[in-house]
Amino acid sequence: MLTKLLIANRGEIAVRVIRTARDLGYRTVAVYSEADANALHVHEADEAVCIGPAQVTASYLNAEAILEAAHKTGADCIHPGYGFLSENSSFANACKAAGLVFVGPPSDAIELMGSKRRSKLAMQDAGVPVVPGYEGNNATDEELIAAAADIGYPLMIKASAGGGGRGMRLVNAEPELADNIKRARSEAKQAFGDDELILEKAVLEPRHVEIQVFADSHGNAVYLGERDCSVQRRHQKVVEEAPSPFVTPELRSAMGEAAVKAALACGYEGAGTVEFLVDKDRNFYFLEMNTRLQVEHPVTELITGQDLVAWQLAVAEGRPLPLAQHEIELNGHAIEVRLYAEDPANGFTPQTGPLLKFQPAEGEGIRFDTGVRSGDTVTPHYDPMLAKVIAWGQTRDDARRRLIRALEDTVIFGVTTNRYFLSRILADDTFGAGEATTAFLQQAFRDDPSLQPQEPSLRELALAAGILDHSQTGQSAWSNAPATRTPITLELDGKNQELLVSRAGNRLNVAIGDNQYELVIEALESDSLCTIDNGVRQRCQYHRDGDSLYFQAFGQTWSVRDVTHQPPAGSLGAGSGRVQASMDGAIIEVLARSGQRVSQGDTLVILEAMKMEHPVKADRDGVVSQVLAGAGDQVKRNQLLVEITTEETAQQEAES
Repeated sequence: MLTKLLIANRGEIAVRVIRTARDLGYRTVAVYSEADANALHVHEADEAVCIGPAQVTASYLNAEAILEAAHKTGADCIHPGYGFLSENSSFANACKAAGLVFVGPPSDAIELMGSKRRSKLAMQDAGVPVVPGYEGNNATDEELIAAAADIGYPLMIKASAGGGGRGMRLVNAEPELADNIKRARSEAKQAFGDDELILEKAVLEPRHVEIQVFADSHGNAVYLGERDCSVQRRHQKVVEEAPSPFVTPELRSAMGEAAVKAALACGYEGAGTVEFLVDKDRNFYFLEMNTRLQVEHPVTELITGQDLVAWQLAVAEGRPLPLAQHEIELNGHAIEVRLYAEDPANGFTPQTGPLLKFQPAEGEGIRFDTGVRSGDTVTPHYDPMLAKVIAWGQTRDDARRRLIRALEDTVIFGVTTNRYFLSRILADDTFGAGEATTAFLQQAFRDDPSLQPQEPSLRELALAAGILDHSQTGQSAWSNAPATRTPITLELDGKNQELLVSRAGNRLNVAIGDNQYELVIEALESDSLCTIDNGVRQRCQYHRDGDSLYFQAFGQTWSVRDVTHQPPAGSLGAGSGRVQASMDGAIIEVLARSGQRVSQGDTLVILEAMKMEHPVKADRDGVVSQVLAGAGDQVKRNQLLVEITTEETAQQEAES
């Protein structure tokens, strides 16, 4: 009998594992980096051990420190979560050597399935359908280029050790191949420490459907339905659902049996996911097997009524699977979205900063898996996912409607998120019809103006004025004081907006020039404003942080600065020529050189952050006057990287 579980991870998955383990009577141990000393998973565990500084290589990837923490606390088993060391066969072996039970599959299965090349060859031998391609051992660039000519275009470059879309490139024609191989190798090396690549024939606009499998040490193996993960951006999943709206009962059975065959072929034990591409004719092809619990496992839990972490722990203790295949039933529909601190209007750039307020929505059929709370800080050191938001319903539309409402009602102030973007996806007609493929986001949202920051209308500005005017005048909403006229200046995206606010008792009139809007302020509390607008009572959530005001209403969030009593301040603005780092990270490559003529939009620097490459581009036409960063440099957000002068200025400097 196992009694104390160490969770070798952080964030929402650590919290999620701790809670099931605690319900089952386990004592739990958290590990944390110095940056996570006050994290939620640390507070949830019975005990916690610091394992190093913020850098993942010195903390969450530090196997020696994690094993020492297990020894120090008397833990007898380790759950790796996902990411980090979860698919590291050496770590699984080290746990076994230290006398600890690794809550995961045998190291041989991890090692085999961790290589896209070897796993694909093994699946071919097991009779599982695979995508045609090239899987040469440690193929050189020249060998890959030669093989591509035989495969034909379009094709996919994939990192053999890869996952999460890193080290993956779609190549449409031969002239694009060499540069994409270079980029894929660089990204794979950064993310996995291994730059081996394979090639596959591109299956255009497929469905990405995966099967949840489980196996035990007694020779039993089952599948628990499928998940549709077709809604992706840059090969990373954005929305997942179970069951798939595209999969028929016959296809589910065929894919499930193939997935079980794959698991048995590699001597699998525990939770695993076999991923397939499914074409428009419902032919399916093995993609990869993830030898761990998946991010999207909650949708499977909600439609099967099973706790998959509890299953993992049962298998780790040597017990048989809780259910046989004929006992597994699917009920209803579940959809999950990944709520990220990122800016959809600016290339989905990861965001960092304080979570001034984080208030997840509640309601029937709603589940939030999160590792953050109000007052936490989103740092540049780790993945910027704030939460997984999941909804269950008896029908797909029930789940979809609940999830849209949950996103709209969730309050997040302090960092920009993809919350509104997610609700737009769920409300889209193509998604609603169950017709989204892996090309859906690129096709439906490439030029969607809704991704751009929405300027608050006069109605929203009136809400902000109501909050700020009360703060300035100190009047109660029910005051019978005579009408007053108060000027308020708000800064929105670097631009000032002048408002004239007239208040008579609890009636507020806000004017911008000749345009006016009137509200009745019913109640103003410390974090919410209740108004009556044209006879309709509505509530607006808000948060004050110094001069900044964050407020949420009508399913959207805005932020403004009250600069009424401040002198105007200059800002860099677009087109300044002062090109800055968009986030903390490391410089991979510098493409700009002093004296080079550039055009707005040209890539000047390649920045690596949060395991992805991000291009830093010129903000205007001109001549590079100064390059202030080099390959390998660690840079901070807003750090100046390149300066660009106008052609005229460059000419004048040259003449002088």
